Order: sequence, then structure tokens, then C-alpha cells
Amino acid sequence: MQRRLIERYESRTPESKRLFDAARKVIPGGVEGSMKHYSPYPLTFSRASGALLQDADGHEYVDYLLSFGALMLGHGHPAVVEAARRVFADYGTSAFGLASPVEVQLAEVVHELYPSVEELRFTNSGLEATLLAVRLGIAASGRDVVAKFEGHYHGGHEQVLLSVSPDPRRAGPAARPSPVPASLGLPEYFAEHTVVLPFNDYDACEAILIAERDRVGVVVMEPMEAGYVPADPVFLRRLRDLTARLGMVLVFDEVKTGFRVRLGGAQEYYGVQADLTALGKILGGGLPIGAVGGRREILELASPLRTGGAVFHSGTFNGNPLSVCAGLATLKILRGPGVFDGVLQATERLRERIEELGQAAGFAVRTVGVGAVFDVLFTEGDVTDYRSRSAADKERRLTLDFLLMERGIFSKPLNRFSLSTVHTGEILARTEEAFAQSFTELREMEAAR
Repeated sequence: MQRRLIERYESRTPESKRLFDAARKVIPGGVEGSMKHYSPYPLTFSRASGALLQDADGHEYVDYLLSFGALMLGHGHPAVVEAARRVFADYGTSAFGLASPVEVQLAEVVHELYPSVEELRFTNSGLEATLLAVRLGIAASGRDVVAKFEGHYHGGHEQVLLSVSPDPRRAGPAARPSPVPASLGLPEYFAEHTVVLPFNDYDACEAILIAERDRVGVVVMEPMEAGYVPADPVFLRRLRDLTARLGMVLVFDEVKTGFRVRLGGAQEYYGVQADLTALGKILGGGLPIGAVGGRREILELASPLRTGGAVFHSGTFNGNPLSVCAGLATLKILRGPGVFDGVLQATERLRERIEELGQAAGFAVRTVGVGAVFDVLFTEGDVTDYRSRSAADKERRLTLDFLLMERGIFSKPLNRFSLSTVHTGEILARTEEAFAQSFTELREMEAAR
């Protein structure tokens, strides 16, 4: 990205820079998570309402990050605020540490939307949900090797923190990817006990899984890679049949796709059911939550009532009434007549306009996604997996992101775009104008080189 664009960013956001420098003195890298960083420094936000954000320097943005997709009703929705208020009014606390009546209510709603979820355990994050799902799958299958897909992210625990965004020079052949650690500090054990699969390539997956049938007990995947690259329906159905035939537990990580591509997630969209499902983000209505649900006989392995030992799972804040009631309020609104479909329609209109505007400016632009989430990629090729996704022009996209920020549109650079119920027609018109201006300036910047 051109240096002068970085200089413009720095001149607009001195307070964010000051706060970032202060954070670096007491917080590693100045951020509370690896994915929260971008260069030269991330914006610090001081206020939000509806679809809008305000940064520490007073600039306003339309928010398409939405807390990495968690805020399907936008920021500070009155129903969520009231639900949180009622928790303290009714219960006098945010957490009992033990059971509360509302956790059963949310579990029942999830079961209605996800028929494959016969039983459910709450966690405090999507990471914890995928961790528990993998542990349950290993216990159910009796095999301790996990198969996961190249380019799929399931949180920062060791068993799945491989080949998330691997260097192509280390990634191995496309049909037989190599496990590449995504972090320092991962014992070699996990590379030895993780098999990496190529997304949307059934023949290659079949060959790998049959060869590893005596070792692999769990296959975990995002049914839409990175939350927006869809699986081929035939690929997904055949994979479902193959894992069942081989006695492997199939886990769908729907932390990103749950209640966003459809109310019943990718499983409703495809008509394919997993053995276990990991959920999070929207399920908590903006508060921390996760959940694992699925076949009763697998979930019952975590029951303290069973004899002969159980899968350990616990957590002080699991099912806390604050997160649960925020989730119930959110899902109640999303299930209202026409509400969810309205978000899908708005997303589709915005995607069409972005592609039209980009192509009118002379760029090969495509939006990739399903439901109320998509990404903007500069590429002429089809996007079907990590390697084709990685072939898109990231430098051009990064420049576009900074141009959009100057015009009041925010999604963390190189991140996907999510919409909510409060992305109104007026908000979308403002977004389209910003894209039109940004594409034009991008073309002028490239022509001037």
C-alpha cells in the first residue's frame, strides 16, 4: 500500500495512535488478540450505536465488522439492552455459577433451529465450543487423530491451530496439504495427530480419510470456509456420507455461519446435518457465549450422571443468564416475520452494487458469500478454497479498505463484511457512494504510478 495513504491515516487518527502506543507498554503488541491487529495500528473506538462506530478521534464509520459478525442486531439494540437490564432486575446477579431457568429456554430455541442438536452444552466462546466438540468426538470415536481443512479457523487451541493460513512454500501439494503450525509453542504431537484436508475436493478427501481410517476419529470443518466461501453441496453431502461410513464424528464449526447464512445456519442452507455443531457469536447477542450441540449419545459422554467416567467440561460462566438472555432477545427478533429475510435481501443488493461499481472502475471484483456475510476480492478466478482465496490481490484490497475508512466505512482491513438488521437503505446508499469514490481514487492512484 502506498506510503502516502498510511500518512493520511496517521494524520487523521492521532488519538488512536497515542492510545496504541500506551497499550504497547502493558499489552503485547498493543492488542488483546492476534486478529485484532493491523498495520500501522488499529483504530480505537470509543462509541457505537446501531450500525455506526465512532473512533477515539471523533470520526464516524458504518460498521461492517460488527464485532467479527457477532452483532446481528447492530450495537446497543434496545431489546438486548432491556434483556440485560431485566437479568439484574429479576435475578440480582449476572451469574450464579450454577443453573438458571433461562439456559434451558435458549437450548430449546437452538434445537428448534438446528434439528441435529438433540442436546447442548454452553461454553463462553467459539474457541471453547470447538475444543469441547473435538474432545467429545475423540471420546466417541476412540481415535485421537483429528482431520481439519486447510484455511479453516476453529479458535486458538492446539489441536486445530494448524494450516489456518499457511505459507504456500510449506503447505504441501493441493491434494495432500501438510500440517503447518499457525503459532509458536505448539508441541510436535499436534502436527503428528492432525491431518489436513483440501476443501471442496472430495476425491482427495476420500483418499486421505480412507488411508487414515484407523487413526482419524474427528473431521472438523467450517461448512463455509472463513465464514463465506461455500462448500459445494455435492462435496458436503458426500463427505457427510463418507465420515458416517468410516465411523468418524463430523463437526461443523458454525460459529461464523450460525444465524447468519440462515437462521438454522449452513445446515439449513445445505440440508446436511453434522454429528456435532459448534456455535457462538450471534448466539450471545453481543455477549460472550459458545455452545456445542449434536447427537444425544455423543453429548451424553459429558454427563456427570454416567458411570465409568465422562468427558470433562466445565466453566464458571457457562450458560450465565446475561449472555443467555441477550441471545434469546436477539433470536426472538431475528425469527420475526420478514426480519432475517430483510437482512439477506439488503446484503444481496449491496453485493450487486459493489461488483457493478468495481467493474465500472475497471477492476475484476467479485463478492463471495452466502446470507448476510461476504468478502470483496480482487480476482478473476473462481474462489473455492484457501489457495484460490489467497490468490486474490490483497494489496489492492488493503488499499481499498483504507480508502473506505477515509469515507466512513469500516471493516477491519482484509476482513469479511457482515450486515445487521440496522443496515438500512440510507446506510447502504452511504456505503455505495463510499465504494464508488474509493474505486475511482484507487484507479487514479494506480494510473499515477
